[in-house]
Amino acid sequence: MTYRAFFTLGLLLTAAAAAAQTAPPAQPDSVAAVPAASLTSYGFLDGYYGYDFRHAATNQRPGFLYSHNRQNEFTVNNAVLGARYDDGRVRGALGLHAGTYVSANYAAEDPVLKHLYEAYAGFRPFRRAWLDVGIFSSHIGFESALSKDNWTLTRSLMAENSPYYEAGARLTYEVSPKLTLTGLVLNGWQNIRENNQAKALGTQLQWKPTAKLLLNSSTFYGNEQPQDSVRRRRYFHDFYASYAATGRLSFALVFDVGQQQRGAGGGKADTWHAGSLFVRYRFTDHWTAAARAEYYSADHGVIISSSLPAATAADVRLKGASLNLDYSPTANVVWRVEGRLLTARSPLFEQRHGRQADSYGNLTSSIALSF
Repeated sequence: MTYRAFFTLGLLLTAAAAAAQTAPPAQPDSVAAVPAASLTSYGFLDGYYGYDFRHAATNQRPGFLYSHNRQNEFTVNNAVLGARYDDGRVRGALGLHAGTYVSANYAAEDPVLKHLYEAYAGFRPFRRAWLDVGIFSSHIGFESALSKDNWTLTRSLMAENSPYYEAGARLTYEVSPKLTLTGLVLNGWQNIRENNQAKALGTQLQWKPTAKLLLNSSTFYGNEQPQDSVRRRRYFHDFYASYAATGRLSFALVFDVGQQQRGAGGGKADTWHAGSLFVRYRFTDHWTAAARAEYYSADHGVIISSSLPAATAADVRLKGASLNLDYSPTANVVWRVEGRLLTARSPLFEQRHGRQADSYGNLTSSIALSF
């Protein structure tokens, strides 16, 4: 099945799920009573230490890792401070952040903008809908930029190499308490500043048919090359499902597939796909463990090595696994320890004495505070 078929499938899933819901009785668009205005503040701090086995003489982890990307160094992955406003009809948010995640993942952004974690304003154009414009978290993926919200401490390869944030306009519509649809017009694939005269499009469907099961389908379409470069259309579909089997045991399955043109006369498009399986078990109110198995496959290293790969560039084939142990002494603090191993089909990882290896292992520990 070609990627265009996957992309079309995502759009059809959106329409089919919307049609499958029983529409509630029609109500007037106006809101009878405006709730009291609400302004809340929030903060998050993730301090960590990482150690890479057989590491090269550098404190930098492999270039395709952006969160917790430093080793043998005590530092901060992400420190966030912000405020949100929501009175039921109007809402907005402004959050600032700094840390090694920001330095790595926002390296190409304008220095004035790179420290904006989120900055958007929105209102209800009609009941059960929101229209927001600005900078906000990505509509793609199971994992977020805040480690406290993720099952594992470090991010999967697929999360690290798909958007964490976006800039544009999004229209969110709550079809029912179980189904939410979102359409987006964006500057591009994880970029705040526009790099050409084209706009990207995105969709998201989130459906919760039962209290235990959540299904998500997200798509992206756009040309992500600079204005003076040959146009290369990018198609992408992200799917994930999370299931709470019991009050203690949960599972999540994530699958991404994308395709990008090679340009005029470039022949076959470059395709990448990735998958992850997560298992989480809560032993007590304070102790939780999680495991992850994953793979990442990219023709000519598209996206993970370069957004504009040469036809002669090597393919990237990666597999990995991780094991996570969390301790939460209180609801807003979590101490996490994770061991991770990645293997490649060809020598890809730099080690000491200038050697290249086909395997890579690390340990990472973090204490995160949220308020």
